[in-house]
Amino acid sequence: MRGSDLFFSRRQQIIIALLVSDKSLVGLIVLFKRKKDNDPDKAPAKNVAVSNKLTKDQGLSSEFILGAIEDGVVMVGPDNIIHLFNPAAGQITGWPASDAVGLEFHSVLPLVDEHGTAIAPALHAFARALAGGKGVRDSKSLLQTRSGKLVPISLIVSPMAGSDNHAPSGVVGVFRDITTEKQEEARRSEFVSTASHEMRTPIAAIEGYLSLALNPKVAQVDPHAKSYLEKAHAATQHLGELFQDLLTSSKAEDGRIASYPTAVEVGEIVAQAAELGRFNAQKKGLQLKYQVSSNKEVAGGKVIRPLFYAFIDPNRLREVLQNLIDNAIKYTPEGSITVALTGDNSVIQIQVQDTGTGIPEEDISHLFQKFYRVDSSLTRTIGGTGLGLYISRKIVEMYNGHIWVESTLGKGSTFFINLPRLSAEQALSMQKNQANVVSPLEQH
Repeated sequence: MRGSDLFFSRRQQIIIALLVSDKSLVGLIVLFKRKKDNDPDKAPAKNVAVSNKLTKDQGLSSEFILGAIEDGVVMVGPDNIIHLFNPAAGQITGWPASDAVGLEFHSVLPLVDEHGTAIAPALHAFARALAGGKGVRDSKSLLQTRSGKLVPISLIVSPMAGSDNHAPSGVVGVFRDITTEKQEEARRSEFVSTASHEMRTPIAAIEGYLSLALNPKVAQVDPHAKSYLEKAHAATQHLGELFQDLLTSSKAEDGRIASYPTAVEVGEIVAQAAELGRFNAQKKGLQLKYQVSSNKEVAGGKVIRPLFYAFIDPNRLREVLQNLIDNAIKYTPEGSITVALTGDNSVIQIQVQDTGTGIPEEDISHLFQKFYRVDSSLTRTIGGTGLGLYISRKIVEMYNGHIWVESTLGKGSTFFINLPRLSAEQALSMQKNQANVVSPLEQH
């Protein structure tokens, strides 16, 4: 009996619908249905649309298609055993299909992180999909082949619904070798990094000379010429910020962004960021409020502000908060901005809420992508690089945090940051161990 025969009983019908483009698997739908004893002739044709040609041409069977595509397809049962393994999966992993079927997926598909450390069994994409019953995507891990070679892959694991909505009866994983894409991405990142770095020097020189020309102690310029110089100076500053963002995003993309984490009290950093943002908000006629949640009070009704410790680089957190607060000010024509700090024993949550224009629902899922900007008359007027939120996401993820947004068009947006919280004892211990470590960014 084959492995797939072991996985599915004769009383089940299996339908595999594949979407193929240029031998690359675009999509995979696996439907399986348990037959009823009193209805043996009931066909599942209503579940999947199949052309007459595919029905008549036995050469275009699902087995033929699975063998033709270049993406690896693996089916794993709830027992962690591999029951389907297509030829492409064998080429990528180095395991012949006949050897792989019947083995546990951990032994055939071992994953490691970017540092070469083995992914814990419970955190493996297949294990997470089997345990959680939800699809899992992973494009950061590397697959260790049978010969020990590490191959970067893009992996999608989708669960197959079990009976009565219980645990999935199995999962299907689709993966492909993205070595070429990673190499091209590295070359693009290196080019952007080099070009941005080289362009900063002449831009800084131009900005410096324009500043001198605008200094009344250095040069006398008539009002019309001065207005032109001021516009040129502002444009040069914007160009300098663009190159800086490009350089930072390039470093964030390949993990080269400078970071000097230490145990810090987040409340103090958030309060400073809110105070700095209040000046810009007041210039625009906006109110900026800072709130801290606490359930502790002392005599006289005074609230004790809780201490929220986290292991982060304080300068990087300030960079993220400044970006979120500046964005809130930019996109809020009138009303207020609220910066809030709350949390529980394990998580610190920072919120930046505004009463601005809001974000269309279809744009929210793309908001933290590189160069993505919401297309509206307001964003076109304000301008920007589309890199700020991307950089913010990369920084937050560096410290095992999570950033997201909730928004209602026309009513405003709230950006959330969750960071792992340290206890006071943990923070004190880390501070003692790092007493002699100082971030170079804090030495000036």
